[in-house]
Amino acid sequence: MTDFDYDFVIIGGGPAGRRAAIQASKLGKSVAIVDDQKKIGGVSVHTGTLPSKTIRESVLSITGWRDQYFKSGRQRSGADATRNSISSRLSTTLGDEVEVIDSQLSRNNIETLKGRAKFAGPNKLAVSQSVQGKTTTYTVTAEKFLIAVGTKPYRPDHIPFNGSSVVDSDSIAANMPMPKSIVVVGGGVIGLEYATIFSTLEIPVTVVEARENILEFIDRDIVANFTHQLSERGISLRLGRTIKKIELNKNGNPHVELDDGRQLRSEMLLFTAGRVGAVDKLGLDKIGIEPDNRGRLTVDPKTLQTSQPHIYAAGDIIGFPALASTSMEQGRLAACHAFDHPIHCSEHSFPLGIYSIPEIASIGLSEDDARDKGMQVEVGIARFQETSRGHILGNCKGLLKCIFDLNDRKLLGVHIVGEGATELIHIGQAVLNLSGGIDYLSGTVFNFPTLAEAYKVAALDAYNRMPQPRLRA
Repeated sequence: MTDFDYDFVIIGGGPAGRRAAIQASKLGKSVAIVDDQKKIGGVSVHTGTLPSKTIRESVLSITGWRDQYFKSGRQRSGADATRNSISSRLSTTLGDEVEVIDSQLSRNNIETLKGRAKFAGPNKLAVSQSVQGKTTTYTVTAEKFLIAVGTKPYRPDHIPFNGSSVVDSDSIAANMPMPKSIVVVGGGVIGLEYATIFSTLEIPVTVVEARENILEFIDRDIVANFTHQLSERGISLRLGRTIKKIELNKNGNPHVELDDGRQLRSEMLLFTAGRVGAVDKLGLDKIGIEPDNRGRLTVDPKTLQTSQPHIYAAGDIIGFPALASTSMEQGRLAACHAFDHPIHCSEHSFPLGIYSIPEIASIGLSEDDARDKGMQVEVGIARFQETSRGHILGNCKGLLKCIFDLNDRKLLGVHIVGEGATELIHIGQAVLNLSGGIDYLSGTVFNFPTLAEAYKVAALDAYNRMPQPRLRA
């Protein structure tokens, strides 16, 4: 048997890579993570998930947005104070997260190799490290590999990125700006999260989206409610529109011309129309792996193996759903398969969470999906204004929607927009994955007052229109 430096080498220290490393270590394997960032954590910790959610929470706290309906008269901070507050919270949160990650890796005897990895052969990596302007390269060999390098913002040539007035989502996370107005290009998850953050800061926002609808993978009633809330807050949506031209004026501010001739002027433009896999310097040509036109890798969905059986890929690099939560699970499954460990994999639904303001969360089938499958369904809807907790919070605009199968009365999907949606969705996840249904939700007792009561309201809403099962004699 060939001797290798490690049993398993992981390229990338994000959620997928870390979880894979820990799982492999617990299986008694020698493991190393190669990461080219100053601090471990990947995009999720430093420019993606945690920064945007921390910024969001800071903005909610600073502005008193959750108390807006009470007209409390709370004074809003100036731009400098707001930026300093956000920066301070970001520094603390991300610093704490890095400490936790370092501790986890250390406890599990996982080595972290700093440097940029490039395949030099089927079982060999060349790792380059720059220290004080001097680059040194050494080789690392392994029996198995996992590519978990994540993605980076898509930056088309016709967009005049300059790092100040025309930026991508990584730039925003690194240095939260406070423009007087902003155009967000891209009505996907990232674009809408930042659009609603800026709007909460009372910064005028225009969203440009090439598709006719936003969030097409989310239930239409939820999107309709969300879109209405955006409109009420003054966020302009330019749907079905593309950018024809962007010019910078004498002050460096973007002037946007859309394909319909409409002109948009703002102090800043945030481009969030897609991401690409960070594989351009991995030397994939040396090992016969070919990414698609967006730098994503194709894997066997059950094993996470690439076209090279000993090389796996997981996380954002393999495409949808590109969530930190699912990336972690993919990393775990890849490590288990790599070393022939029985895989305890749930075939059930996983939740989607969008940390916009308000939040959106979803699990299972949407109403349209269920009907497209030929299923007979009944829908139950609860508005947060129908719960006492909604009134207490002052947030009455949320909505929870449940989809039930008319035949077996089981829950098929849950979709939520509003305060705490990303937390509330886990109740639906448990009921759905344990094959529960309308009778459980309508008959159970929830704490009072809570937003969770919306599940019972929604269940009773559907229950009243469903044929009731016959009682046995």
